[in-house]
Amino acid sequence: MSTPTPSPTAGPAGRDVAPVLVRGAALLGGAPTDLLLEGGLVARTGPGGTLEAPAGAEVLDGAGLVALPGLVDLHTHLREPGREDAETVRTGSRAAALGGYTAVHAMANTDPVADTAGVVEQVWRLGREVGLVDVHPVGAVTVGLGGERLAELGAMASSAARVRVFSDDGRCVADPVLMRRALEYVRSVDGVVAQHAQDPRLTEGAQMHEGVVSSVLGLRGWPAVAEEAVIARDVLLADHVGSRLHVCHLSTAGSVEVVRWAKARGVDVTAEVTPHHLLLTDELVRGYDPVYKVNPPLRTRADVEALREAVADGTVDVVATDHAPHPVEDKDCEWAAAAMGMTGLETALSVVQEALVETGLLGWADVARVMSQAPARIGRLGHQGRPLEVGEPANLVLVDPAARRVVDPARHATQGRNSPFRGLELPGAVVATVLRGRPTVVGGALVGDPDEDGRPG
Repeated sequence: MSTPTPSPTAGPAGRDVAPVLVRGAALLGGAPTDLLLEGGLVARTGPGGTLEAPAGAEVLDGAGLVALPGLVDLHTHLREPGREDAETVRTGSRAAALGGYTAVHAMANTDPVADTAGVVEQVWRLGREVGLVDVHPVGAVTVGLGGERLAELGAMASSAARVRVFSDDGRCVADPVLMRRALEYVRSVDGVVAQHAQDPRLTEGAQMHEGVVSSVLGLRGWPAVAEEAVIARDVLLADHVGSRLHVCHLSTAGSVEVVRWAKARGVDVTAEVTPHHLLLTDELVRGYDPVYKVNPPLRTRADVEALREAVADGTVDVVATDHAPHPVEDKDCEWAAAAMGMTGLETALSVVQEALVETGLLGWADVARVMSQAPARIGRLGHQGRPLEVGEPANLVLVDPAARRVVDPARHATQGRNSPFRGLELPGAVVATVLRGRPTVVGGALVGDPDEDGRPG
């Protein structure tokens, strides 16, 4: 297989990094395999225990571990610039590397909004300076996320950051004419519009999923149709103009059916689901704990089951975290005043193992598809999501599938403590993450990047 052309958005290359030998890891959950990483690439492969380590090489023992291509997140909120009290590119990159990620897409709802070439380049350069993961900025669709006029899509696409994903995430591009124009524009740069599907008129003042639980609690409901109607409109628009559409954080069984219909029709649409929508339901809101307040809201058990099946059958292409850290004061308050959002970078792989692998819906090769290969393809990242074969970039994660751990947000590298999985015992643990041949995580700890008290991440 030919070696892909390195992306100009890629961070420091691996040419000056010492060789790494990964010994005996189960490649995509299959046979034990040795992987020799040199010069930022996979230099040699062989059956487990057959490759010799070159002089000066670092050896990673992969016995009992699963080797996957480095994970790629299509939906991460790094908050910088403007909300460094919630997260920074550095703290978010630490969390991502510890979660097995080698690339993340940083959403545009920062302050200032990432709606110009200058802001997306700032985020991109911050990511390069940290160097733990590749940070790919997402450009806003409209100026200031205001939904009134298109942002500088062409300038962001041609900037050093080479933006290919555009989204007003956090807000819906509600105007159909504006959405049509955005879809037409991104077609010229091989880009994609990632839509936050939420009809604002149908969700005004909404606090949780509209259903039995919202009625019992007396909270204003968030109807499933508010998501489904926007998706239906947008797949028709994408079909009409011949452009790519990506649906962010799909959350209902009805949305699955709309996307399934659109794909059968030949529409170029992809969709993502979050880990929390694969595991948690609106029943958790009965305790009024704001950690469970999120946009879109947690749905019913029937929706969860439909989403799991949709990932398994390929209707939903990607599991994306929608990692949304908040300061403690923005979540530790009464439900109505609390911010919406949950952290997810450090728990995503474990949740996917719990919801999809342990239930028999996915194998590890499928996990690579939905958490690495498909998001890299959608984001047009030629250097990420590649197979772990000779000549390919050496981006990988080693996972211990037999590990069990209780989620403790206090020990997470992200600044946010708003994990909905706190106290849950989840399977799997990231043992090592390698970015272009350079280990960023070894033994479950960050390499050479301790925080101020010396504790990794």
